[in-house]
Amino acid sequence: MQQRPFKQVDVFTAVPYRGNPLAVVLDGDGLTTEQMQHFTNWTNLSEATFLLPPTQAGADYRVRIFCPGRELPFAGHPTLGSCHAWLEAGGKPRGEYVVQECGIGLVKLKRESGPGQERLAFAAPPLRKSGPLAEADVALIARGLGIARADIVDHAWCDNGPNWRGVLLKSAEQVLALRPDAATLAGLDVGVVGPRGKVGVVGARDDHDDGIAFEVRAFFPGNNGMAEDPVTGSLNAALAQWLIGAGIAPPQYVASQGTALGRAGRVHVQRDAAGEIWIGGASVTCVDGSVRL
Repeated sequence: MQQRPFKQVDVFTAVPYRGNPLAVVLDGDGLTTEQMQHFTNWTNLSEATFLLPPTQAGADYRVRIFCPGRELPFAGHPTLGSCHAWLEAGGKPRGEYVVQECGIGLVKLKRESGPGQERLAFAAPPLRKSGPLAEADVALIARGLGIARADIVDHAWCDNGPNWRGVLLKSAEQVLALRPDAATLAGLDVGVVGPRGKVGVVGARDDHDDGIAFEVRAFFPGNNGMAEDPVTGSLNAALAQWLIGAGIAPPQYVASQGTALGRAGRVHVQRDAAGEIWIGGASVTCVDGSVRL
């Protein structure tokens, strides 16, 4: 074992302890998969990442992403949090973008400016699976969420590494009122989204002073049944591709996530002139030091 530089970063927030925390080991060289997984489980966080030298041409660094019990080919908040930690530790991108190497390949990141804060944004990776869900899946998800089938007004595969099934409800209020049943939803990654504003209006436009267009929640299998993720970059990236592509969401919007858990995650979504979708958010380092691994 040796002391390795370490940061714990809160992602999708500029205010410490209001977003989604991430453990980042800045030097994962020499660690085995088993050691990485064991440390991830020990942190009791939704994800931990390990930075390594890149192996693909054009990459600035390589990251391995773990959640309790498994390694992930891609995840959004670990992508933003790892990049934040890498830059803060003195990392210098080779070109215009920071280029991260991970299980799905190369992911571009860029710096953005927001009111009183700097954000990072990643280019949404292509969907591995898209299109509507099977009706049996939709009916099962409705039962698991404790709502009527008619309350799900649209649905789609949102698979971009994590195997998300996305469902659209009539309103943000419905999303926040959900009390899902872990047994019914066992084994499923379910993302739920609802528009802010007038109940029953699908096609959210910002008529709130806080600028939020959608409320999002993410449910997935955890160590003790079902877990809820505070703020989920991969899900928001896939939802954006679906909702913007279908004309349900505008080309630029802000999603809120984590409200039901006492968090205040903010995900900034934008489709650029070239049609590429970027998922952005602020990050703040809460713990900075070393870890014995």
